[in-house]
Amino acid sequence: MKKLLLHYWKLTNKPSVHFSIGFLTLGGFLAGILFWGGFNTALEATNTEAFCISCHEMENNVYQELQTTIHFSNRSGVRATCPDCHVPHEWTDKIARKTQASKEVWGKIFGTISTREKFEDKRLELAQHEWARLKANDSLECRNCHNFDYMDFTRQSPRASVQHSTALASGEKTCIDCHKGIAHQLPDMSEVEGWQ
Repeated sequence: MKKLLLHYWKLTNKPSVHFSIGFLTLGGFLAGILFWGGFNTALEATNTEAFCISCHEMENNVYQELQTTIHFSNRSGVRATCPDCHVPHEWTDKIARKTQASKEVWGKIFGTISTREKFEDKRLELAQHEWARLKANDSLECRNCHNFDYMDFTRQSPRASVQHSTALASGEKTCIDCHKGIAHQLPDMSEVEGWQ
C-alpha cells in the first residue's frame, strides 16, 4: 500500500512532459467552472414544477390535488410550486434533499406508483415519510413563506390564533404537526395511531 501511495505521489509531483504547470492549472480551473456551471444548471432544472410534474405519477395524482388548494390559487396571487414545499432553499439542505429524492427516481423506473391504485396503496407510507422529513427539519420549507414572527394573530380566526400562539409559545410543534393534508388529500388515516 505504501509503495502504491509513493508511486502516485511521485507521479503527481513529476513535471508534465507535454504541458506546463500553468496550462494544467488554468485547464483545471476552467474545467471546474464548466463542471460547477453544468451541475448548478442541472440542479435548477430539476427544481421546477414543470420537472416535478413531467412524470404522470405526480401530474395525475398530487398535482391535481394541489390545484384545488389555497396554495395553488388564492386572493393574493402567491402560488407555491412543488419545490417550494418539497425542496429546501438553502444550498446544502437542497443537495441533501436531492440526494434523498434519488430513490424516487428508482421508484419511477420500477413503477412503484405507476397507477392510481398503486399510488393510493402507498399514499400513507409516502405521506408519513414526507411528514417525518418536515418534522425533522422543523417545517423548514413552510417557514420560508410562513413565519410566526410576522403573523398577525388578531387577523386570524379565533381557533387559528389560539393554535398558532400556543405553538409559538411552546416551541414544541411545527407546521406539519397540525397542517397535514394542507396541499394534498390525506391518506386513509384509520391505521394511524392517535389520529382523531
